[in-house]
Amino acid sequence: MASEPSGHDGLMDRVAKATDLLGARGARDVPHPGGTLLAHLRRVHATLGEWGARPDLCLAGLCHAFYGTDGFAVALGSTDERATLVEAVGAEAEGIVYLYAGCDRGFSHSGLAQGGPFRDRFTGEVSDPPEAARRDFAELTVANELDLVQINPEFRERYGHGLRELFDSWEGLLSVPARRAVRSLLG
Repeated sequence: MASEPSGHDGLMDRVAKATDLLGARGARDVPHPGGTLLAHLRRVHATLGEWGARPDLCLAGLCHAFYGTDGFAVALGSTDERATLVEAVGAEAEGIVYLYAGCDRGFSHSGLAQGGPFRDRFTGEVSDPPEAARRDFAELTVANELDLVQINPEFRERYGHGLRELFDSWEGLLSVPARRAVRSLLG
């Protein structure tokens, strides 16, 4: 694999490669609350950027549904194609995407902040991700779910209270801007 370009141009290149890959895999055609899956992915990417997240976490936000998720079954690529996503966004961003997409939410969410076990829904493997990975996972989850809260009143009505409780339990993992957004959008 060629070395990644550095600086702002390198980041813009990775964003362009990721967007092209997502588009080629049909993200422009997949219905999603607020329009299409690609529109949602772009909003999550933008939100993380507004919160001051580092570039690799923002790129993971752009691609977070590439392998599907425990809450959104549509996958644009399989876990056998991890190298394809690495080529577009880099290994660190792809690792965040895999962790996010692979999360067995029912098993893993409640103990995330306390260092509880984390189960990979693709392999069944149970692990203990380091705190930095848990922080990335929590920040990405909040950006994703708050996007849905903002654009879908039914989603907010149905899931808002539970999300607020979950995100309150993750407060120590979240950035100040993410915590502010939770309070602003979920009370």
